[in-house]
Amino acid sequence: MHYRTLGRTGIMVSPYALGTMMFGAIGNPDHDDAIRIIHKALDAGINLVDTADVYSRGESEEIVGKALKGRREEVVLATKLGLPMSDDPNHRGASRRWIMTAVEDSLRRLGTDHIDLYQIHRPDPGTDVEETLSALTDLVRSGKVRAVGSSAMPASDIVEAQWTAERRGLERFRTEQPTYSILNRGIESEVLPVARRHGMGTLVWSPLAKGMLTGRIRKGRATDLRRASRFRSFGDERRLDAVERLVPLAEEAGLPLTHLAMAFATAHPDVSSAIMGPRTMEQLDDLLAGLDVVLSGEILDRVDEIVPPGTDVGARDESAYLPPALVEPGLRRRAA
Repeated sequence: MHYRTLGRTGIMVSPYALGTMMFGAIGNPDHDDAIRIIHKALDAGINLVDTADVYSRGESEEIVGKALKGRREEVVLATKLGLPMSDDPNHRGASRRWIMTAVEDSLRRLGTDHIDLYQIHRPDPGTDVEETLSALTDLVRSGKVRAVGSSAMPASDIVEAQWTAERRGLERFRTEQPTYSILNRGIESEVLPVARRHGMGTLVWSPLAKGMLTGRIRKGRATDLRRASRFRSFGDERRLDAVERLVPLAEEAGLPLTHLAMAFATAHPDVSSAIMGPRTMEQLDDLLAGLDVVLSGEILDRVDEIVPPGTDVGARDESAYLPPALVEPGLRRRAA
């Protein structure tokens, strides 16, 4: 395993991270099986485990906590807060009020006294970033959190947060967690260069494009992938056309499509680690088998021909963050 530095934190992380969104009610409800999957990933040298309070409403964190008993010190443990945890309007977001509650809940579920990387799951336009960074700074100084990060944050918001932290003497975001795959390369234009400029590590999620790059989604064919019926992007013709061009490229390279996709994500010099999210042991085994794959310049050039650098293919990823101006018509239409 060739470990990489997480930005300028000095923390060394594996090029693949274990994402645990699929452990719990929304994915694999068998705690013992999920724990075995986590242990196998750790035994393979994966040392970064990423979860979130919202995954199965805390169940994923509980599973991770059980799995790390006796192995906590060998793991870089990351979790996130910010998405709704209940119908209460204050049980979400990035206010000091919620951060201080959420971190205690996560520490309890994870069975630990500190979190290595605490991330804001999505930008919170309703909270001043100085308020958020001030609360996170207190957590770092108290020892409950080692480093803080953002997720799905636009480049302009990253710059504002860095500037605010410097001006106010606050802890700054040390990492960013954006979506990135062969089908979603938009972060190459601004987010990755900005993260590099500020010495941030980058943990990318959905390198398999929610499953479109597993080989189980093909044009004109039925699929057993459960989420395909929930996301409009799975039926997008341009994305399906790109997959149809990637399949023979992977075959030509002698690789499963999953290995091509993961190796592409980790090939970018600004990517610290790519988050894989297996639901079953079989899925984990497949991904681990591609850990040492390195794509040639020729193959990467061919990928660039299929999906040009800095572009997203087809329909927008429904899980991506949308700035308020794209959600609220009143913010982009002058009143009559």
